[in-house]
Amino acid sequence: MTKQEKEIIKEKIDIDIELLKAQIATLEEKVKPIAPDCGLGRLTRLEAMEEQDVNNKILNEARLRLTRLNNALQRIDKPMFGICIKCEEVIGVGRMSVRPESVRCVECANHSY
Repeated sequence: MTKQEKEIIKEKIDIDIELLKAQIATLEEKVKPIAPDCGLGRLTRLEAMEEQDVNNKILNEARLRLTRLNNALQRIDKPMFGICIKCEEVIGVGRMSVRPESVRCVECANHSY
């Protein structure tokens, strides 16, 4: 991977981190506990709790991706950045541009369970 490609990927990581931080802040507001004395009807309260559960799952995935992006940012200048941890082949620049936190090539990612 060239230095210019790494710079482009680094910019993508920085943008994704900022977007995720904003998304996480929004989701944290949405997953706050619903007060029992809230003026919702029974069904509406159940719907709100289900929506809160979905938002919790999205929040957890966003936090995980943020951690992975921060790790990728720390690894970007190391020689092993962009090398698959399983087969040790180069991960395509296209994949790294879309998912810069990737540590496996497409083939290894499809075959790992």
